[in-house]
Amino acid sequence: MLRIQGTYTALVTPFRDEPARPIDWEAFDSLLEAQVAGGVAGIVPCGTTGESPTLSHEEHAQVVERTVRRVKGRVQVIAGTGSNSTREAIALSQHAAGAGADAVMVVVPYYNRPTQEGLYRHFVEVASNVRVPVVIYNIPARTGIDLAPETFARIAASAPNVVAIKEATGNVLRAQKIVQTMGASVTVLSGDDALTLPMIAVGAQGVISVTSNVLPADTSRATRLALDGRADEARRAHLDLMPVHEAMFLEASPAPVKAALAMRRFTSDVVRSPLVSCTEATRLAIASALEGYARGRS
Repeated sequence: MLRIQGTYTALVTPFRDEPARPIDWEAFDSLLEAQVAGGVAGIVPCGTTGESPTLSHEEHAQVVERTVRRVKGRVQVIAGTGSNSTREAIALSQHAAGAGADAVMVVVPYYNRPTQEGLYRHFVEVASNVRVPVVIYNIPARTGIDLAPETFARIAASAPNVVAIKEATGNVLRAQKIVQTMGASVTVLSGDDALTLPMIAVGAQGVISVTSNVLPADTSRATRLALDGRADEARRAHLDLMPVHEAMFLEASPAPVKAALAMRRFTSDVVRSPLVSCTEATRLAIASALEGYARGRS
């Protein structure tokens, strides 16, 4: 079974600054190579940080295929394949598995607010239609519905290939409860960069990170120190990164992380509507956080 541990980058999808905002494949390839060089454990294309709601089905397929083809097994690929339609989530998951993704990440269905029984049936049906490992993504602030720990336990019991959960509830106690009740049978990953250290302290095995788009080596190092139990070093590394973590969410993600990447000349800061690029005040705050972090490391 796939071992899921460490830092996984919730990869942005670079766009060109043109009326149609097409994908900038040259920038995409450069970003992938920077992630691999930075030592991340894996890449998560087509998550919400990758602006999956505004990708066409064709673009979604191209992003997953290109990621798998480009990384060539050097890091894991966990493809975002969630939808608020069970049938669509199955189709996206089957495509990703066929393209060679190591696992798929399926977000809790958004907007239609299914019951816990509906969530149970949704995830079991998706998982039963693919042979790759499945990571569930719980982010109630964006989906409008919270996957209860008890429901997650039912899903994992019924679908053995559901092996992990990305917990983005902002609640360390939630992660602790899952670890306490389910032990090593599933992996908990932090869905918030700012909570990676405390979540690892209660048993999480890593993070699906936004910050690692910009600082892959530094984010990976902080996660590894925590996983290795080097408490003092891990705390220092985590606290040093906190201003950057916070800056990545000053406005709706992924606008801030794209602004940060633009400052480093990886890509433009273009996002697709209804998102908009960061305000000048936010850009200044992001630049200050990055510069402060660089000074502290020198």
